Amino acid sequence: MVAGKPFERWRVAGTRRRGLTVRLIGGIIPIVTLSARQNAGRLRQRQEWQFFATTFRARPGLAGLWWGIVVLRGVLPAGFAVAMGVLIGAIDDGAPLVAPLALTGVIFLGMQVLGPIHMALSRNMGDQTAAWLYDRLTDYCLEPAGLGHLENPGLAADQAAARDFDLGQSAPPLRLSMGFIADGIVSFVSGVACALVLFGYVWWAPPILAGCWLATHWLLRESGIWRDRNTDEVRRAQQDAEYHYRLAVDPAPAKEIRLFGLADWVLNRFVLRRRRLHELQFEATRLRERSVLLSLAVVLTGNLAVFGAIGRDLVGGGLALGAAVTFTQAAIGAVAIAFGGLNWSLDSAAAPVAAVLRLREPMATAGALPAPSGPSCPSGPTGSSGRPGSAGPLTAQTGSGAGELRLRGVTFGYPGTGTTVLRSLDLTVPAGSSVAIVGRNGAGKTTLAKLICRLYDPDEGSIEFDGVDIRRFEVEAWRAHISAVFQDYIRFEWPLRDNVAPTGAPDDMVLAALEAAGAHGLADLDTVLAKGYPGGIDLSGGQWQRVALARTLVAVRGGAGVVLLDEPTAQLDARGELEIFSRVLAETRGRTTVLISHRFSTVRMADLICVVEDGAVVEAGSHDQLMRANGRYRTMFDLQAQRFDEPQEVGGDVLA
Repeated sequence: MVAGKPFERWRVAGTRRRGLTVRLIGGIIPIVTLSARQNAGRLRQRQEWQFFATTFRARPGLAGLWWGIVVLRGVLPAGFAVAMGVLIGAIDDGAPLVAPLALTGVIFLGMQVLGPIHMALSRNMGDQTAAWLYDRLTDYCLEPAGLGHLENPGLAADQAAARDFDLGQSAPPLRLSMGFIADGIVSFVSGVACALVLFGYVWWAPPILAGCWLATHWLLRESGIWRDRNTDEVRRAQQDAEYHYRLAVDPAPAKEIRLFGLADWVLNRFVLRRRRLHELQFEATRLRERSVLLSLAVVLTGNLAVFGAIGRDLVGGGLALGAAVTFTQAAIGAVAIAFGGLNWSLDSAAAPVAAVLRLREPMATAGALPAPSGPSCPSGPTGSSGRPGSAGPLTAQTGSGAGELRLRGVTFGYPGTGTTVLRSLDLTVPAGSSVAIVGRNGAGKTTLAKLICRLYDPDEGSIEFDGVDIRRFEVEAWRAHISAVFQDYIRFEWPLRDNVAPTGAPDDMVLAALEAAGAHGLADLDTVLAKGYPGGIDLSGGQWQRVALARTLVAVRGGAGVVLLDEPTAQLDARGELEIFSRVLAETRGRTTVLISHRFSTVRMADLICVVEDGAVVEAGSHDQLMRANGRYRTMFDLQAQRFDEPQEVGGDVLA
């Protein structure tokens, strides 16, 4: 019993210790697990991780082969050092040389051959990755139903970086960057492999050499990290530099730049902005003198210790000649640690890749339009996207497709601007009638057109078609019911036929639309409307505008019930505009037509004229009614008519 008491106390104490240990381990494991998850999450958020993950998404097999060659190229120098040691040892011992020579030759040949192969593979993978990223960026731009993501100022900088990331504007293209990245990683792997060989000599040599060369990465870290690349200031500078570059190389501004003698001015501004961009990008890469000197001191100390020990043992007979050759080459090869790794080329490639990937969610959110909800929601036209001959419930509801268009208390401001463009705007366009919208620049007329086309949704209020909020139609169905010409209409570098009917239409319908738009005989339907193609031609501004009108008229003939014309004839003279608009009104008779124009000689032909000012309708009526009201419309009409009716004195001469 006496002997058992101490034993019992030890047993109880041991049980308590084990319980305490279990509780400690039980508390530590969740902490370690949580820390590992957090670190893994932070690692996945790093742009370098996103870059390499992107290469595997683009071409997984090619990326795997690329990494395999990286590792093989990295270990070959260490293998060559061992093979050379074996060869020298065989010569020193008088042993057969066939096997050592063959081994050395194979490794040497691999080192020579794999480099060019890897470079070609890197170019290919860079091109494949860039193509994948451009595909994603195209999806991000086209997938949202609205326009908010393309006009949001908060996304403009990332869009500029993402759009031209592979054109060499701010960094080498990916096909070149991948080669630099490969060489950097190969050098690092080679240095580590050579350092590991030194374990065959003495245990302390690899930590000393590897530690010395790794220390240079930390001491010179300012030269390898481009801290400024992803700041707002850098993105703005890149956007500004890109804009001035476009001024220099795009055809559109070329005439005025030359006419006003702005070539040197544009070039100087571009150079200054590119220089500023490079200053911001490279600011953190400047070597610090103290770091350089300290790096030299650390490296010199470590190398003296290792090479001195090898020399001492070789002279003292403790190390054979072949082994000394191997370890000396390995020690020299460890130098590659300092010059390899995830260097500046990876940062320059990963930053724009991260910008592309970063755009997905905000662009999808900014450009999203709510889907219709509710069991009673009309579905709109089906089976087509506004192609000629398509029809559906919207057309069936109204016969010809026309219907009353009503705006109730519409308020809207572009996201990110903080400015309200439309304020509680009310407007009714009776079915089958035409309404003209007039007002000063910036009054909100084009914004109104975008809302009617449902490129944006109102912040407040509603837009109704035959009493149904257009948000209750499918977006594609509603747009298939609209035909529109915007003042910045698109000019396709396609044949004339495809410019007039991009989704296809019979040639007789295309020719009839061209005739109605005053563009008959403009060119053969197969003629490409761009000088850069064989047999291609270019058109004047007025001719292009007639082609855009013909495109709208094809849609009208195909069943579109709402026609929206935003400055459709701005590049035509007054007589040509009057002629074309008369034809357009004849073609769109029975459709609900909204016309936005500055020319009062044209708008007076509309059934209803609305004056928009400060985002609201301030006057509405026919031309005669508004003239009798002697209000804002009368003032604008008289000012415009005065240019034609009254002589004007300029420089002492009277102009009639």
